[in-house]
Amino acid sequence: MGAVIVGYVATAEGEAALDRAVLEARLRDAQLIVVSSHRGGSDFDGDDSRRVDAQVEAVRERLSKEGIDFDVRTMVRGFEPAEDLISLAEASGAELIVIGLRRRSPVGKLLLGSNSQRILLDAPCAVLAVKA
Repeated sequence: MGAVIVGYVATAEGEAALDRAVLEARLRDAQLIVVSSHRGGSDFDGDDSRRVDAQVEAVRERLSKEGIDFDVRTMVRGFEPAEDLISLAEASGAELIVIGLRRRSPVGKLLLGSNSQRILLDAPCAVLAVKA
């Protein structure tokens, strides 16, 4: 069984990515690995940790009802989210990474977000980018 990895944050873009990742996992008969990645450090305090834990628990509850094989991982290791997703894709032999893209200003459209760009360029597998 292969794996589909999705980068998740509790935003409209993160929800769109999760929705599509569930679909892709079903289509591919693959395990869904949901990754909530945070750099940590002084900007990530107890309130942030509790908020993320509640968001991740809501994802677990939702996926339990979907009837698919899944794993939800919260990573607070000091790495950029792109590093966490790429390394997990390599380690698990993932066949797809799903990421959400946010709307950018006209100037911002010249460049993707640094995490999105890194995943698209460095991922060891196909990447599906979705909009909210």
